[in-house]
Parts: sequence; C-alpha cells; structure tokens
Amino acid sequence: MAILGAFIVPHPPLIIPDVGRGGEKQIEKTIRAYEQVADEVAALQPETIIISSPHAVMYSDYFHISPGASATGDFSMFRAKNVRFEETYDEPLVQEICRLADTDHFPAGTEGQRRGDQKLDHGTMIPLYFIRQKYTDFKIVRIGLSGLSLQDHFRLGQMIRQAVDSLDRRAVYVASGDLSHKLQSYGPYGFAPEGPQYDSRLMEVFASAGDCSSSPTDLSALLDFDEHFLNEAAECGHRSFVMMAGALDGMDLDIKVLSHEDVTGVGYGIVTLLPKNADSAVRAADSSTADEVPADEIPSTGSPAAQDPYVRLARASLESWILQRKKLSIPDWVPYEMRHQAAGAFVSIHEYGDLRGCIGTILATADCVAEEIIQNAISASTRDPRFYPIRANELPYLDISVDVLGAPEKIDSPDQLDVKRYGVIVSYGRKRGLLLPDLEGVDTVEDQIDIARQKGGIRSTDPYTLERFEVIRHH
Repeated sequence: MAILGAFIVPHPPLIIPDVGRGGEKQIEKTIRAYEQVADEVAALQPETIIISSPHAVMYSDYFHISPGASATGDFSMFRAKNVRFEETYDEPLVQEICRLADTDHFPAGTEGQRRGDQKLDHGTMIPLYFIRQKYTDFKIVRIGLSGLSLQDHFRLGQMIRQAVDSLDRRAVYVASGDLSHKLQSYGPYGFAPEGPQYDSRLMEVFASAGDCSSSPTDLSALLDFDEHFLNEAAECGHRSFVMMAGALDGMDLDIKVLSHEDVTGVGYGIVTLLPKNADSAVRAADSSTADEVPADEIPSTGSPAAQDPYVRLARASLESWILQRKKLSIPDWVPYEMRHQAAGAFVSIHEYGDLRGCIGTILATADCVAEEIIQNAISASTRDPRFYPIRANELPYLDISVDVLGAPEKIDSPDQLDVKRYGVIVSYGRKRGLLLPDLEGVDTVEDQIDIARQKGGIRSTDPYTLERFEVIRHH
C-alpha cells in the first residue's frame, strides 16, 4: 500500500464546542468541511494516520518524530480538560522513518523530547477530534516541523512515503496548520499585506494543481514561497503542507479546496488530496528494500559512445531503478579507483538542455565513489524536489554528468572564490547550501554565493560561513 490520501486542516481551539462554547458557530463552514474530511478518512480505513503539526516538538535544525508506544493529551489549557485523547503510536513505522533518515544522514528522529513534550499538542488533537467521531481503528505518527529549509521538509515527506511503502501500510497523511495570522487588524498579530497575499496564493496553488491535467500532480510551487514572505505573513502550517507534498510526490491527485475562511483574523483552509486511481498510490514509490540487479541485465537506452565510466555508471543506475525498481550492484567493468576511492559526488541530469534533476553529497557517505554515484543517480532521477520523477520514456533523451568533489576547505572571504574553478558551500548552523562551479548563467562570485545561500534557506543577514571545493567533471 501507500499514502491513500492527504488532508490539509486547521487547528483553531475554538472549533471544539467545549472550548468555543458557542463561538465555534462563527466558523461553521470550516466545521462542515472538517466533517467531510472525517467521512473521507473513514472511507479510506487507514491503519495509520500521520500528522505533521506546527505545535509538536520543534527544533531549528532537527525534525522530532513521536517516540514511545503511546501518548495522551487534553484541552485543559483551553479550559476543557474533559476533552481527552489516548493515542497509540505506530512504532514500526516510526522506526522505519528514523532508519531512512539515519541512512541518509538526515536530521530527524525521536531524540530530544523535553519534559512536558509527551502530551499531544492541539495541532494533533483537533484533527483527531473530528476523525474519531467517524473512525477509530488506527494508530498515529506525530511529526514536528523545524527551522530547516522547505526542501528539507519536502525530503522528509518523501522519506515518510518511502517508509509507508516499505512496510506496506495503509496510511493517511494529515497536514495540520492554520494559514496567515495577519489577515485583519483585530487578529492575533494585527494586519500585514502579506497575510491575505499568502492565503490567496496558497489556495491558488492547490486550485491550480487540481485543475491541471498534468501527470503526476505538481505541487512544487509550495517550495517557491520566500522565507521572508512567510515570516511577514505569520503563517502557521506552510512547512506542514510542504512535508505533505513530499509524501505525495509522483502521485496523480484529485485536489479539492473544501473551504477557506477568514473570520477571526486567521486563515483556515481545508483541502483534500486523493489519488485519482489505485495505480497512482504506488507510482514512483521509493522502496528502500529493492533488490540489486547486475548491470548486464539492464537494457541501456543511452548512447554507446558515452564511455566515461562515471557517466556510464550513473546512467546504468538510474535506468535500473526507473525500469525495474532495482538498485544496481557495482558492475565488473567499473575501474579500480572508483571501487576504492571515497568522495562526495553530484549527478546532474539534463533533458533537451534543461535541468531535469541534480542531487549529490558533499562528503563521502558510501564506501567508494562508485556506490556514491549509484545512490545519487537514483536520487537525482526520482527524488529531486524541484521535479517529478523521471519516466521510462524520457531515458533516451537524457544527458548525464557526474561531478566528483574534492575535500571542502574553509575560506575567509569571497575573494578566495572563482566561479569557474571552485564550488561554494554556504553554512549557518545546520543549514547548508551548495553550488557547483562553472555553471551556465552563474557569472559572478556574488551570484554563486546568493544562489547557494538561498538553496540552503539561509538569509543574507545570517552570519554564514563559506567553504570552497574543486571538482572533476565527467560528461
């Protein structure tokens, strides 16, 4: 199985009658839409409901995932302690997500729970309040957001999907989050023009994606929201929505905007995202348990003239994965140095001259550069959050290059960079953005630094550091 469906829902405490005490009637449209979501969840009969919540444990540089076997919570902080929840966690699914994150050296796991964090937060409980009125036979996984980039949230969503596929779970994803808190002067944070702009733009993303006939559904526009704009809008759930988009990556979706209200100065939106057909729910699944396949069993669609072993290996790897969903074993023809040298490597894919995928590793994560290339070719072709996964009918038209990275070295000034010779790494805390050297359209050091900084979600005012590195490029 896979992700059976996903839902964007808000979490205003006043929507709970024991909290609102009549005030909930002012958001009646949201309540009706919430009830429709609960009906649809019940119809899907999931084994597990995954909830990403802005009010779960949150760190600037780490994603916290619900630890332990269970958790409880109530609305006592909203003067309604009689509204209580006792939830059981899907421990095997949590463990699988953590395993994938650890394998990928990704900052996510069950560590870091502080005193008092064991209680369920209202961003988790409010969706459960409505769902449990219609359906009760499920476990949950609760995931917090972080201060990391939107791309990192998307990547975690992809890992969640991969874990669900690996364990053959029937799962539903609930992205809990309010929209802007700056829609009206009487709202909790006053008014800012970015508030209504955010709500309008976000709703348009889902409306447009729902109207588009492209396959798979493209939700990449969620990654195009500037961090400064999001801060000024005082939104609550955007990272939750982006994580959900990662979990749905590669699926054909039927998207419906059920409601959008601005009554209290806060935006409340409810959106359903359901697979159009059964096959869509398993398309482009990134199973981490795929078998390895020898290279001589892969029907190559690349040009035989491309004899560079680095490029040949990258192409064989992505073809093996895309055509057979199997990870390539290192072929016998791979040279000695590729089997014994360890290094970071980037695999870049172009189609008709346009970038189609590019993912790599700054430092070695595998035993040898050959294994590094095999892994990164799979990621570049199916897991780059900017693009939908590459399909089999595109393989004959792909141009592939491989950059093998030298060791990064710290530098004190941009004057020590050269856009043709050196790549750059911009770092601030756990945030990091990288740009390769000698890229078309990147003509100045200033442009190189700015692009790398933005890729890492680092602001120009952050006290970031710089590193440079050299590469050997294989075409």
